Amino acid sequence: MDTAPAADLPSPPLFGSKSIAEVFTSAAASLGVSGFTNHLNLPATQRICVVLADGLGRGLLKQKASHTPFLRSVMSGSQGQVPTWIDAAFPSTTAASLASLGTGLSAGQHGMVGYDVLDPAQDKVVNLLGNWDARVDPVQWQPYATVFERTAAELDVVTVSLPQFGNSPMTQAALRGSRFVGGTTLHARTAAAAEAMSGGGRSLMYFYVNELDKAGHRYGCQSDRWEHQLEELDSTVKRLSATLPAGTTILVTGDHGMLDVPESQRIDYSIDESLIAGVRHTAGEPRMVHLYMEPDAGAEHRESLMAAWRSRFGERIWVFTREQATDHGLFGDVRAEAAPRIGDVMIAARDTLALYDTRRVRPTALEVVGQHGSLTKAEREVPLVCFPAAGKKGKRG
Repeated sequence: MDTAPAADLPSPPLFGSKSIAEVFTSAAASLGVSGFTNHLNLPATQRICVVLADGLGRGLLKQKASHTPFLRSVMSGSQGQVPTWIDAAFPSTTAASLASLGTGLSAGQHGMVGYDVLDPAQDKVVNLLGNWDARVDPVQWQPYATVFERTAAELDVVTVSLPQFGNSPMTQAALRGSRFVGGTTLHARTAAAAEAMSGGGRSLMYFYVNELDKAGHRYGCQSDRWEHQLEELDSTVKRLSATLPAGTTILVTGDHGMLDVPESQRIDYSIDESLIAGVRHTAGEPRMVHLYMEPDAGAEHRESLMAAWRSRFGERIWVFTREQATDHGLFGDVRAEAAPRIGDVMIAARDTLALYDTRRVRPTALEVVGQHGSLTKAEREVPLVCFPAAGKKGKRG
């Protein structure tokens, strides 16, 4: 089997130094919990609130700075040695990045290697986000202790999120172990966060915002709707700064970026027989496709398949094998159980392109405007904004 490196692949995520996998682990270290390393050089503190804005890319935040006056003001101050951006996980998608955030591990270790991937035990593609397969045990799929589980004996660990995520399979797999507080609106969540952190002890809080990502998928990240949600995020962070205990370290980051794909470039690849020849299953994201070969398809079939993709799309895509992805470090260290979940052949979009198999996805999937999952800077680089909360202004009589 040819395992020659894919020479044109971008550099892998900076796991172990400057990625989303280091956010909670660095936070735990900055809170004084032993067994963790502060790779991100976060300031020593008693309380940390990590605001995870789903879909907030570094490039988009910079491009849309006029819509974020509060974040712009705190970003203009010195962060010391704290980096201003970090890498998302690979693929640059929510399941992979939130699992890396929650566990401190790369996708190859925690095994959440895509939006949907092959479950080898069932010979079936399963979803790892909102449509979890009933026959997949989240704790077996992702067996490692989360940062919450590892710190709960020493800290008050709290998740503030939408109520439906309280005991979801995704939460059980990637973010289990915290005290959960639900809120349907951003105002409700900020109030809940202030109440949850009012006790005064050491605390690690995870505050989840999904509204930006939803607007991006439906309307595009260049839309007025997306900009409105970015303004709402800015206001939310400002409220947190005012209502959390003074001096609380607030971190704002994202799980992936996003770019808009025009309708003409949302392509059904399944109608081209050469692009699915010898393929048993397709999975992944429209911008990061996993192709799983039939058991009797040898190396020659795989090479022919890769050649067909290169012939069709040329330099618009990266084409590489599971072995090349692993050797290049895209998934970090890959444990044996997770390896078969990764496609035999992988197709990553380099420009504004989205690739669909309409044999297995609903037609509405092709209506999605904002996309992510691939290796471009727009998708993989997310901000890391670090600043101390101002705390409440004065007292009510």
